[in-house]
Amino acid sequence: MDVHRRTVNAVVSEKYSKTKNQKLDSQSQSSLYLTNAIFFGLFFSVAYFLLHRWREKIRTSTPLHVLTISEIAGVVSLIASFIYLMAFFGIGFILHPFAASRAVQYDEEDESDIAKNSGSCLAGVAQKLPPRIPVEKVVPANLPAPVLLSMEDDEVVRAVVTGTIPSYSLESKLGDCKRAAAIRNQAVERVTGKSLSGLPMEGFDYDSILGQCCEMPIGFVQIPVGVAGPLLLDGKEYTVPMATTEGCLVASTNRGCKAIYVSGGASAVVLRDGMTRAPVVRFNSAKRASQLKFFLEDPQNFDSLSHTFNKSSRFARLQNIKATMAGKNLYIRFTCSTGDAMGMNMVSKGVQNVLDFLQSDFPDMDVIGISGNFCSDKKAAAVNWIEGRGKSVVCEAVIKEEVVKKVLKISVESLVELNMLKNLTGSAMAGALGGFNAHASNIVSAIYLATGQDPAQNVESSQCMTMMEAVNDGKDLHISVTMPSIEVGTVGGGTQLASQSACLNLLGVKGASKETPGANSRQLATIVAGSVLAGELSLMSAIAAGQLVKSHMKYNRSSKDVTKVTS
Repeated sequence: MDVHRRTVNAVVSEKYSKTKNQKLDSQSQSSLYLTNAIFFGLFFSVAYFLLHRWREKIRTSTPLHVLTISEIAGVVSLIASFIYLMAFFGIGFILHPFAASRAVQYDEEDESDIAKNSGSCLAGVAQKLPPRIPVEKVVPANLPAPVLLSMEDDEVVRAVVTGTIPSYSLESKLGDCKRAAAIRNQAVERVTGKSLSGLPMEGFDYDSILGQCCEMPIGFVQIPVGVAGPLLLDGKEYTVPMATTEGCLVASTNRGCKAIYVSGGASAVVLRDGMTRAPVVRFNSAKRASQLKFFLEDPQNFDSLSHTFNKSSRFARLQNIKATMAGKNLYIRFTCSTGDAMGMNMVSKGVQNVLDFLQSDFPDMDVIGISGNFCSDKKAAAVNWIEGRGKSVVCEAVIKEEVVKKVLKISVESLVELNMLKNLTGSAMAGALGGFNAHASNIVSAIYLATGQDPAQNVESSQCMTMMEAVNDGKDLHISVTMPSIEVGTVGGGTQLASQSACLNLLGVKGASKETPGANSRQLATIVAGSVLAGELSLMSAIAAGQLVKSHMKYNRSSKDVTKVTS
């Protein structure tokens, strides 16, 4: 009995020492929390201080590398706090699973020690202990990332459906973009009760769109890509990728490319290259607004304004500023070159720099919006049709008489007459704004989707005037397309996605031009215009020859019985 008492006392003493250690651990943990809070506060306060100081230096054109004593101390403090936080949380995150497993191991060892050392004196007590009651697993709110990583997919789906875990935070909490998209896909199915079985998940790099191309993805849409060509443009041959679901479009454009090719090719010229952004500002009076208008349009002020604007990017170069008034409101249209990027973000940053710069001389200026629709983006507008936006391109070709007859199956006279009555007179009767063409938007949209452009900018990019006339004593056909606002880029946005990047590579314009900034995007704009020329030539020939309905009935009709298709 004494042996049993001694062993029990030893176990109780050991448990007491462990309890004491746990108290010490809790005290050290409290001090650790305080240390973390201090370094967190130091990190963010110093970061705010340095950003504020550097912003003032940018506004006053002071070199950033010239540091004061306080700024040097701030930089040192920022680096020190960053190193501490990264070391602490990095090691804690890595050791978290091991610490948890060790804790479980210690608990199991404690139980086994008590059972082993207590012997028979506790055997009767152990037999009388009540059985464990199983508890249903409940997903708590605001789950930390390590806990979420250990959960099964079905548990995470239930948490998303119940709102415990926000759907938009899955990527950051899981650390796996593909898994986040799959879980969100299942959650949408459960919430809506609709099947998404036809929406593919596999075969897409979801990491490539994180934070830039698409939020809360649940899959991707498949659009077939066809090729037209070769398009012979300025002495070079291009195989043009077109992503579309409209039958006959690729085939028709391909026929136009053939007619251009056998006639010696087409040529294109870029007239202008400049992206625009037009903020709207307001003053207390129209007279005061006019003072800013005159200031902005004064050539003597352009150098200081351009210097401020150009600091936003090494590719952004301010070209001109035009301002117009509506009462006491002033609309300022900035135009700048943007290298090989389409450039909306680039020009917006430059405009913000100028607005901040103007506040010192015009403190009563109220900035209503960074965009006042005088730009004009994603809308059919006369300002784009007249002044241009993006790349302004003219493309032309002379189609020989025998090619018109053999390839296009029509006469030169019929094409010229149809173009005048349809594309020019008919569009004028409809009050068209830049719509003096047969179907330029078809080709523009297809190439934009294939090459990762912004499909919404098809609106202004498709503004086009198609002109035809008989030349060489009426035997040959001269055709041209004038497109004042083709908005394209070869870097940024969707151009970096694998499929779209492959299509840009097919055209030889992938990425930024190393020799001449902006050369690749300008070349892409000419390819778009040349493809539109081919599409216009073929469709107009089909309409003039009465083949449009027949060809669409043959190549643009599904063979499936639509009465058997269920939603």
